[in-house]
Amino acid sequence: MIGRAIGFLVSWFFRVLGAVFVLSLIWVIAYRFLPPPMTWLMARDSVDGRKVQYTWVPLTAMSRSLPRAVIGAEDANFCYHHGIDFEAVKAAAQANYQGRKLRGGSTISQQTAKNAFLWPGRSYVRKGLEAYFTGLIEIFWGKPRIMEVYLNIVEMGPGIYGMPAASKHYFGTTVDRLSPKQAARLTAILPQPIKRSVAKPSKSVRRYARRIERRVKVVRDEGIDTCLWK
Repeated sequence: MIGRAIGFLVSWFFRVLGAVFVLSLIWVIAYRFLPPPMTWLMARDSVDGRKVQYTWVPLTAMSRSLPRAVIGAEDANFCYHHGIDFEAVKAAAQANYQGRKLRGGSTISQQTAKNAFLWPGRSYVRKGLEAYFTGLIEIFWGKPRIMEVYLNIVEMGPGIYGMPAASKHYFGTTVDRLSPKQAARLTAILPQPIKRSVAKPSKSVRRYARRIERRVKVVRDEGIDTCLWK
């Protein structure tokens, strides 16, 4: 009797696991071709009564300065890793252990997976799911689509999601007309878009934006973004 019960539970567990895998696969493949209609953060803002600004624009219709800015600021090895940059994770862990300023090692791929599929917060379960979805989007999307989704859904201020909406909100211009300086200004508030401001940047944000603007040129001149333009 006990053996039967255990067998039933094991069978049920693997069936559920299989169903979750299939559904997650369908979800990922759907987002390979369709813009995500909403993220957890957008839903949170909507529930709180905040107007959500979100406009989808293809990567090919954006200023190239934008992906170059986020690569230079957030993930210099974006074109070369397979979702997780283990060297960056190691450096982050060492910096945190030595008591220096707390830093993370998340790649653009990981941030995209988190923003597109998961809820905010920190836990081992969410981190495990983040790694799982990161692997899936690296396999089924490829780098150009990962960057495209990231730039369209990243939080850019209270109720503002994606660089297209941020370009219009902060600079009154379309995302294809952004200058390297403006792209750097937008990128400089990441990954803390609520604490940092594009409209009224602090001295540290302005300094950081100037560094990012210089990195845009490095990314362009050294071809660090070539995986995006095949």
